[in-house]
Amino acid sequence: MTGEHQTLALLLFSAFVAVTLAITTWVSRKRRGSAEEFYAGGRLFSPMENGFALAGDYMSAASFLGVTGLIALFGYDGLLYVVGFLVAWLVVLFLVAELVRNCGRFTLADVVAARMRERPVRIAAGTSSVTVSVLYLVAQMVGAGSLVALLLGGTSEAARAWTVIGVGALMVIYVSLGGMRATTWIQIVKAVLLLGGTIALTALVLMRFHGDLDRLLLTAAERSGHGEAFLAPGLKYGGDWTARFDFISLGLALVLGTAGLPHILSRFYTVPTARAARRSVVWAVGLIGGFYLMTIVLGFGAAAIVGPDAVRGSNAAGNTAVPLLALDLGGGAGSTGGTVLFAIVAAVAFATILAVVAGITLASSASVAHDLYASLRRRGKPRSEVAVARVAAVGVGVVAIVLGLLARDLNVAFLVGLAFAVAASANLPVLLYSLFWRGFTTRGAVWAVYGGLVPAVVLVVLSPVVSGSPDSLFPGVDLQYFPLQNPGLVSIPLGFLAGWLGTVTASEVPDEAKHAETEVRSLTGAGAA
Repeated sequence: MTGEHQTLALLLFSAFVAVTLAITTWVSRKRRGSAEEFYAGGRLFSPMENGFALAGDYMSAASFLGVTGLIALFGYDGLLYVVGFLVAWLVVLFLVAELVRNCGRFTLADVVAARMRERPVRIAAGTSSVTVSVLYLVAQMVGAGSLVALLLGGTSEAARAWTVIGVGALMVIYVSLGGMRATTWIQIVKAVLLLGGTIALTALVLMRFHGDLDRLLLTAAERSGHGEAFLAPGLKYGGDWTARFDFISLGLALVLGTAGLPHILSRFYTVPTARAARRSVVWAVGLIGGFYLMTIVLGFGAAAIVGPDAVRGSNAAGNTAVPLLALDLGGGAGSTGGTVLFAIVAAVAFATILAVVAGITLASSASVAHDLYASLRRRGKPRSEVAVARVAAVGVGVVAIVLGLLARDLNVAFLVGLAFAVAASANLPVLLYSLFWRGFTTRGAVWAVYGGLVPAVVLVVLSPVVSGSPDSLFPGVDLQYFPLQNPGLVSIPLGFLAGWLGTVTASEVPDEAKHAETEVRSLTGAGAA
């Protein structure tokens, strides 16, 4: 990229960072220091504000960079991510949003522990939430590295590494100083910027083809080198039965995983009532639905205008398709329009990454402090939960930075698919059983979490993602014993099975009174925090 690209994009990056740090500083001065303020922003946000924040949390680098890249490279098969990410919100809307808001205070473990023995349940749910959050964070770090590598011409691995470290440092600052209130406003600002940038790019793509979608798709198919196969299923997931099972596995993970994501669940506690939580989801579905429809146009637009070869040449996983598309739409490399549009899109993508990592870090640090620390601390003078959460944010940031550097060559949407698989395997079974099964027990809750979490993580370690193929994390090692790239097809049923098995083999008698209390609270909101 030219010096103009770098200078303008870096100025826009700096402007967004300055604004978000100003928001964080302003909020930190007004903060009361209570756990409710730090974890839930005082529960003062309106449904519209929280809906924009939910959309901001969800429309991550995986969506803006990864999904469009996959569509540009694989056509129809890349659409699976769009469908899965969007349909997942129906599960959230109808099964989770109101009930979670009524039953919990700050984290997933609050919902489960309401009718179980707290200590083992909180340790299990907290461990699972931190694992999911770290996997999700890695995807954002990889997106940041890819973006800056493109900006600097793809030649500086050191710059890429320092970018990942810088993103990690900023997310720690956002969370430790501003808590949920600052994080929410950063998400709202980022959602508006991202939607505005996406609308502008979509309009430019459609103008290039005079509004003719058929011509856009046919041009994309011609430039792909695959012809009509580019517009049909099977280019990525139809080669053999292993690829087809991977397709099913990924679809299950995407559709079921959203309802178990800790940073999404924690958003329902930032509004005052369950009705407001449901209305937040309605706002989020509208915003997210519009966004994903536009990513389809951008993905095929990148294939038709930039070409899959150019996309793959810039980044093998396709993470830079949207910035390259912006460069071409603005007039090409060296043009003023191309420079400005590229810089704006790069800055919006970077803002997306910063905002999302702040939300995920807050959710994971809340799980460490509110669930793990509160359960494991010894007697004596305990440290403040909020103080522990701030320290935890640093620890989570360090882990995410290290893993982000290791996984820098993987597609960010694919990495998020792994996080969704773990969330669907470990968090969703225990959440649904706790809300709807009268006979569910503590052993069942613990087994449901570990019965989904352990197989999901082990299968990922033994899959082509980690070793045994040229595109894996450790291509020189071969520990590949599990053929699928996404473990959801196996680990999600195991999570539900383990929860059922733990319950039916438990000697404890289910506390029907507590279940009745939870049921009334979940449906009516009586006694909710």
